[in-house]
Amino acid sequence: QVQLVESGGGLVQPGGSLRLSCAASGSIFNRNRMGWYRQAPGKQRELVAAITSGGSTNYADSVKGRFTISRDNAKNTVYLQMNSLNPEDTAVYYCNLVPSKAPWGQGTQVTVSS
Repeated sequence: QVQLVESGGGLVQPGGSLRLSCAASGSIFNRNRMGWYRQAPGKQRELVAAITSGGSTNYADSVKGRFTISRDNAKNTVYLQMNSLNPEDTAVYYCNLVPSKAPWGQGTQVTVSS
């Protein structure tokens, strides 16, 4: 059974940081490109960061320079370090393959507010 479990979200003030984690079942993690997506209220889900199995990364322009995606292949886990958060980053964050072929997890809520 393919499973993705996101964690690490919460409420943070503008300018703050959070680190998200996503534990993936081994069957989908190995040798696959993984990504972090987000969906804000009333908006479509968007890909914000992606990483290949070899560690090459790319980012949406809106998060470039502030977010860092990484992965630990031994732990089947992908991370998203988010710095300099602003209210526009408020969303539910999900991880998935790129493109998103696996069933979606429950996501983790990130709220940036003073």
